[in-house]
Amino acid sequence: QVQLVESGGASVQAGGSLRLSCVASGDTISRYCMGWFRQIPDKEREGVAMIGRFGATDYANSVKGRFTIPRDKDTLYLQMSNLKPEDTAMYSCGTDVYLLCTVDATQGQFGYRGQGTQVTVS
Repeated sequence: QVQLVESGGASVQAGGSLRLSCVASGDTISRYCMGWFRQIPDKEREGVAMIGRFGATDYANSVKGRFTIPRDKDTLYLQMSNLKPEDTAMYSCGTDVYLLCTVDATQGQFGYRGQGTQVTVS
């Protein structure tokens, strides 16, 4: 069992930066593929960034060059810069035992997910 709690969401102006945090407890997350996804009401969930067990990262095309996904022990981060209004969404972290830890392979679907934190860009 893994519990995930996100924080760091806020309202920011376009061009600004924000860092989201996801603290994991329970089973050790170092064995798992972890990532961030976002969701807007009435739209499909979108995988944003992934990090595999050994640190390999993958990003959605829409955020490449603007977002990074560092991990430090039991905390996963999403460092966001040059934010755009279209980045407005509920951001959640998730983890699961995926052999292929990429945005396309996971499709934002995780067995363990947090409750999310809202990011609004205006």
